[in-house]
Amino acid sequence: MSTPAYDPSNIFAKILKGEIPSHKLYEDDDTVAFMDVMPQAPGHLLVIPKQGSRNLLDADPAVLSKLMPVVQKLANAAKTAFAADGVFIAQFNEPAAGQTVFHLHFHVIPRHEGQPLKPHSGQMEDQAVLAANADKIRAALA
Repeated sequence: MSTPAYDPSNIFAKILKGEIPSHKLYEDDDTVAFMDVMPQAPGHLLVIPKQGSRNLLDADPAVLSKLMPVVQKLANAAKTAFAADGVFIAQFNEPAAGQTVFHLHFHVIPRHEGQPLKPHSGQMEDQAVLAANADKIRAALA
């Protein structure tokens, strides 16, 4: 069974093109980080490469080498910004593994002892809450 090709009209590609707004946290020549609009915990963010790939399985290794330090940087900032006990980092490959947006992305989620993750219910977070959480992470990056 072959893997479908990358679809340049996915929601993250639209965010990269500026067609859909996002609460951007970080950007460099190769990567962008922004708030997840359906967070499973306060501070849940996403890190994506600007170069399109469906997921980790078809990503250019050179893209991955630039992406991972940014995932690390954002994980540290989110941990600091939310005084978290730890950070959960998740990345899904294909529908059977739970992938729903087919542009390589890493979830970075601050975690606190004894607080379960909220389900990914499809319920969008209030924009003011996302903006305030984004400000906390940007401050921790500064």
